[in-house]
Amino acid sequence: MSSVSRFAPSPTGYLHLGHAYSALIAAAAAGGSGGRFLLRIEDIDQGRCRPQFEDAIREDLAWLGLTWQEPVRRQSEHLADYRGALDSLRADGLIYPCFCTRGDIRAEIGRSAAAPHGPDGPVYPGTCRALSAEARAERIAAGEAHALRLDMARAIETSGNLTWREHEQGDIAADAAPFGDVVLARKDTPTSYHLAVTLDDHLQAVTVVTRGEDLFEATHVHRLLQALLGLDTPEYAHHALLRDASGRRFAKRDHALTLHELRAAGHGPERLREILAEPAQLPAFLAAL
Repeated sequence: MSSVSRFAPSPTGYLHLGHAYSALIAAAAAGGSGGRFLLRIEDIDQGRCRPQFEDAIREDLAWLGLTWQEPVRRQSEHLADYRGALDSLRADGLIYPCFCTRGDIRAEIGRSAAAPHGPDGPVYPGTCRALSAEARAERIAAGEAHALRLDMARAIETSGNLTWREHEQGDIAADAAPFGDVVLARKDTPTSYHLAVTLDDHLQAVTVVTRGEDLFEATHVHRLLQALLGLDTPEYAHHALLRDASGRRFAKRDHALTLHELRAAGHGPERLREILAEPAQLPAFLAAL
C-alpha cells in the first residue's frame, strides 16, 4: 500500500543538517509508485516566522533533490480548522479557560512541596479548572486574557485505553496523563503544536509520521486528541536525532550549519545525501569543510 508522509518545518530560521536528515527520511517513507510526500509550513508563531525563511525552505529542499505534492499547507491559512476542533472539544466539556499567567503557574508550583514535572515541563496545578461557568463567563466578558486547556482527567476518562503503532516497535500504550492539562490555544497563538499537527495530519491523510525521537512523548497527547476528535491514527516512526562530533543535536538556537550556508559556499547536494545516509561519516565531512 502506498504511503503519505510529510516534512513540517517552521520558518523561524534556515534549515540545518538535522532538518535535511529528517526531510530525507520523510521523503523515503512515502515509498515509490503511488506514494505522496508533503511539505507543510508550520507558521502559527507569527512573531518568529519570516517569509524569507519559508522561501529558503523550498529552495533548500529542491537543492537536496526533493519534490513534494502541491499545494503546500500553511497553518496560518487554516485557523478556522483549529477553531472548529476547539469548538468540538468545548461542546464535549473537555476544555476550559485558564486565566493564569506563566508567573502565576510558577508561583503555585513553587509553593508545592514536590511539583511533578511532565514532558512539557512542570505540570499545571489546575488553578482555573475548578472555576464555575459563571466565573469563567464573567472574566471572559471582562476581556481577561486566557488560554484554553484540555481537562486531561476528563479527556482520558472519555477516550479510554489507547495505543498507537510505532514503526519497528509495535503497539505503544498511550498515556497522556503526565502532561497534565495541556494548553491547546492562547490569545496570541490560536492553536498549539499538539492540536495543529494532529489535525493537519488527519486532514492531509498522512499515513506515516516520521519525526525526531525528541517528539516521541508528545505522541501520547496526539493519540488522545485523535480519539477525542474522531481523527485517523497514522503509523509513527520516530528517528534518532542527528548529532555533531560532541554529541550535541543540531538545532537552530545553537547556530548549527545550515543548508543555506552550504549552498552559498558552492557545495553540491550529492555528497551530503551520501553522508546523511550514513551519519557516522558526518564528523569527518564537517571537519573537511
